[in-house]
Amino acid sequence: MEKNWYVVHTYSGYENKVKANLEKRVETMGMEDKIFRVIVPEEEETEIKNGKSKVVKKKVFPGYVLVELIMTDDSWYVVRNTPGVTGFVGSTGSGSKPIPLLPEEVSALLKRMGIEEKRIEVDLEVGDTVKVIEGPFANFTASVEDIDRAKAKIKVLVNMFGRDTPVELDFSQIEKI
Repeated sequence: MEKNWYVVHTYSGYENKVKANLEKRVETMGMEDKIFRVIVPEEEETEIKNGKSKVVKKKVFPGYVLVELIMTDDSWYVVRNTPGVTGFVGSTGSGSKPIPLLPEEVSALLKRMGIEEKRIEVDLEVGDTVKVIEGPFANFTASVEDIDRAKAKIKVLVNMFGRDTPVELDFSQIEKI
């Protein structure tokens, strides 16, 4: 299961309260391994009142909060039932799972807020051997076929059943041997 960012709709004006409530629920319900970060998208704006300028934080999307989580029935339930949350954005019905934000949407939003995504640098070249440390191919060794540093993705060949199978992984899922 991979973690993604989801948009949660809240009562307007309750964004920070939802963030606090959700972070407390994650802690008390032991969901730290499923729900990671809760962000109220804000940006700084200079406001001029009575000839004086001051910097204020304005909500980029009033009524919405971003949540980084691994979507499971449990994590969905915890977020959905947090006081002030009216639902996930992008779910088509009561029982369906919402659609996550695209990685480029998330990085554009975080950049706009002055938060950079953690960049993982890898000291690898095509042809190097790596060990997969996370995901369905954990503990397999693989040969590096392609490195996409911009997206922090790596294409490797995993030898399964005597055949090389191409697999795309995140930098965080591998380690150099």
